[in-house]
Amino acid sequence: MLPDPNSLYGPLDPAPEAGYEDAPPRMGFFTDTSVCIGCKACEVACKEWNGVPQSGLDLLGMSYDNTGALTANSWRHVAFIEQPRPAGRGAAPADVLGAAVGAGPDRPVGAGAGAQFLGMPGSQPPGRGTGVEERTDFRWLMMSDVCKHCTHAACLDVCPTGSLFRTEFGTVVVQEDICNGCGYCISACPYGVIDQRKDDGRAWKCTLCYDRLGAGQTPACAQACPTESIQYGPLDELRERAAARVATLHERGVPEARLYGHDPTDGVGGDGAFFLLLDEPEVYGLPPDPVVTTRDLPKMWKRAGLAALAMAAATVAAFVGGSS
Repeated sequence: MLPDPNSLYGPLDPAPEAGYEDAPPRMGFFTDTSVCIGCKACEVACKEWNGVPQSGLDLLGMSYDNTGALTANSWRHVAFIEQPRPAGRGAAPADVLGAAVGAGPDRPVGAGAGAQFLGMPGSQPPGRGTGVEERTDFRWLMMSDVCKHCTHAACLDVCPTGSLFRTEFGTVVVQEDICNGCGYCISACPYGVIDQRKDDGRAWKCTLCYDRLGAGQTPACAQACPTESIQYGPLDELRERAAARVATLHERGVPEARLYGHDPTDGVGGDGAFFLLLDEPEVYGLPPDPVVTTRDLPKMWKRAGLAALAMAAATVAAFVGGSS
């Protein structure tokens, strides 16, 4: 049972709740950012398999990440989060950081014109012009972001055409031939994942390669990932694997390792695509405490109905009192 009959949140198994009898195990993604190398093979594989249009050459000038964000034409997005780290902060294990370079403590990372502490490293070799005693560390936190395939998906709740539907694997898919481009799902998503394609106005996002799942295949992004940063499988097994990985990192001296989106009692009922992070969720552009945006709709409609009845009763009473 849900913890509150008036709320759309709490643990549940989404496929049976959607009406699938004898549904297979819920499938999903576990993305281990500690072994992501930022190669963007997942982005390319996603575009190739799903026929996602190219986004064009967009040099953002702030990072080696030129995709920028999840969009209608980028269903996987490898973010590069650049962080200067003070010297003497204990080196993390080799498989934890995507990359590390040196830079001067009193100057931005990269000495090129306009470089900022979170900007693109300059063209000269890291550490050039500084001595060992002045050198600080710099790291990239790389993360392949994707639709979270929420247990309680607000996009499903607000879609007026049934374009969004829950699959037998517990994932959420957009049927583009039914989408009317209303955009309700875009504002309803607590993660800002769904986007409209400019040339046709319809909503698009990751389908977790629904066509491949039905054929017993691995999603294209996970298949292409060279470091197994993106892992695909039954969600329960992935959660156990992720918990073991976090414990391992803690033992290796990486106390900041944590899971995000794995908890089935959180504000979205847990995500079908969850992550191992090496910093706070906000650093990666993720909401720290996401909540399904339609959570209180039943309570709101109930109150609206009571208010309408009270207004109708008052109107009737006014007419009756006036006629007497």
